[in-house]
Amino acid sequence: MEKILDRVNNVEDLRKLNITEKKELAKELRELIIKIVSENGGHLASNLGVVELTMALHCVYNTPKDSIIWDVGHQTYVHKILTGRKDQMSTLRKLNGIAGFPKTSESEFDCFNTGHSSTSISAALGMARANQLLGKEEKVVAVIGDGALTGGMAQEALNDAGSSKADLTVILNDNNMSISENVGGITSFLSKLRTKKFYTKTNSRIKKLISKIPLLGEHLVSLAQRMKRGIKQIFIPKMYFEDIGFTYFGPVDGHKIERLESILNRSKTVKGPVLVHVVTKKGKGYKHAEDNPDKFHSTSSFDIETGMSKKEKNTDYSKTFGTKLVELAKENEKIVAISAAMIDGTGLKEFKEKFPKRIYDVGIAEQHALGMAAGMAKKGMIPVVPIYSSFYQRAYDQVIHDICLQNLHVVMCADRAGIVGNDGETHQGIFDMSFFSIIPNITIMAPKNFEELEKMLEFAINIDKPVVIRYPRGGEGNITFNKCEEIELGKSELIKEGSDITIIAIGKMVERAMQVAEILRKRNIDAEIINARFLKPLDDKTIEQSIIKTKNVITIEDGILRGGLATSIIEIINKLKINDINIKTYGYEDQFVQHGSVEELEKLHGLDAETIAKNVEVLECQI
Repeated sequence: MEKILDRVNNVEDLRKLNITEKKELAKELRELIIKIVSENGGHLASNLGVVELTMALHCVYNTPKDSIIWDVGHQTYVHKILTGRKDQMSTLRKLNGIAGFPKTSESEFDCFNTGHSSTSISAALGMARANQLLGKEEKVVAVIGDGALTGGMAQEALNDAGSSKADLTVILNDNNMSISENVGGITSFLSKLRTKKFYTKTNSRIKKLISKIPLLGEHLVSLAQRMKRGIKQIFIPKMYFEDIGFTYFGPVDGHKIERLESILNRSKTVKGPVLVHVVTKKGKGYKHAEDNPDKFHSTSSFDIETGMSKKEKNTDYSKTFGTKLVELAKENEKIVAISAAMIDGTGLKEFKEKFPKRIYDVGIAEQHALGMAAGMAKKGMIPVVPIYSSFYQRAYDQVIHDICLQNLHVVMCADRAGIVGNDGETHQGIFDMSFFSIIPNITIMAPKNFEELEKMLEFAINIDKPVVIRYPRGGEGNITFNKCEEIELGKSELIKEGSDITIIAIGKMVERAMQVAEILRKRNIDAEIINARFLKPLDDKTIEQSIIKTKNVITIEDGILRGGLATSIIEIINKLKINDINIKTYGYEDQFVQHGSVEELEKLHGLDAETIAKNVEVLECQI
């Protein structure tokens, strides 16, 4: 029997379906998404929750002429299937395959690249204002989740949009979930909206009829509007969206296609900024995801029947960090943890269980998280703030002005540092060493394995100054190191002595240096290995001695070369003023790195052990 999905290859095919066919298509879309994500991994719960919403948007709006901007963008699998990429979905998140987020280079239907939260309303308002200036009547829609609404950028954009009179529609996808459980006043406010059954809206036709009544018409309209607003203030307190200038529609059931299409069509007739409040269920249609939406927010491949991961779950850096922090917090009551909606993802689950009064989840609000950390540090507390490396970019101003300028003791843990793989450009944590390294008063460390991370965290708790510890996603490597010396400020670790070449590496790349050294040993090249440990302050003395001894140097790092370890070592060499030193640097060039597995991407960029060792031989031949 032919499936509805078999004959839906684009939005034009979708628009030809009747409501019964659309309901069946929704089921088939969910089945396809579950199958794809179970094989490739990806964001499951959020995509299952927006199936009907995505269908309704493409039916009501004239895409791609009309623009739909997806906040964060991890919920666009349905959108991609319906916009001509159905047959490519098997390549989702694979090297050179379909991206897991909107990508303007991939399709004209992807009108704006997204990957981080709270950006859609700003971008949509910019497009709407551009349309006004260009005399275009194209519609612009921003789809934003309730979790992303806690982001400061979203609130700034709402404030501006409400007074703009721009033709802009904001779809609030309210599923009461971000990655961790939503927190804060916005969540409380939306809960009130969801639970109020009473809602009234002045019908535009009635308004027009009443206004035509001689003498009294305009007065009656004004009176009706005042009465309506007064009643809404009683039944729906703090009508925030309308107070700031939006015309509010909803709440509407986000899984009733006909209701969605109806309310979207009504909203299209309104001039100025509009907000449509859509209530959805994250993980809809797949019980395991409905019951555990946080687990299935982003998942590796899994068994559809059981919902269990196909990959064995091992201890990772985040878990190691969290366990050690609990141990330290038992001994030091000044330690507090701050999370930006990522308690589970950053390893703070146990800390929350053991110290519920000493952990603060501020929601998707990285700037606030670091600003608050500065305030707590100023009062003598020791805030520990684990945030994904690529999300730390969002709080750069607070790191500089609020923390480092005042030299405050905040421990900033950059989780998911380096290449993270399949999530692609917006999530690769390759910039943190560079953007942190130029800030005064900051100490930057990166561990080679779990044991070193534990030692670094203990050191950071006691150093009484701003500290960054960066560590990768996943587990440590397979190499067992013979030792792990105690941490001393600015002191590197000599892993192995050698006479022919110096390999300087930092973080997870110390293991890569060991692999390279072993390949070189078999080729009669004796490598000296230095674990830098600190990017700042760098151990100039130890590194200088090794460079002078071998006069052949390579650096290996899992970040961009400019501003990172490579730049620091080149600066040391320039200070030495020795002309016959050969150096080769390994890291990422000045570019964004696409999606793919970590192993594929490292090989693609020449960071695998064989490629590095081969190039070392070329370097040796030039001497």
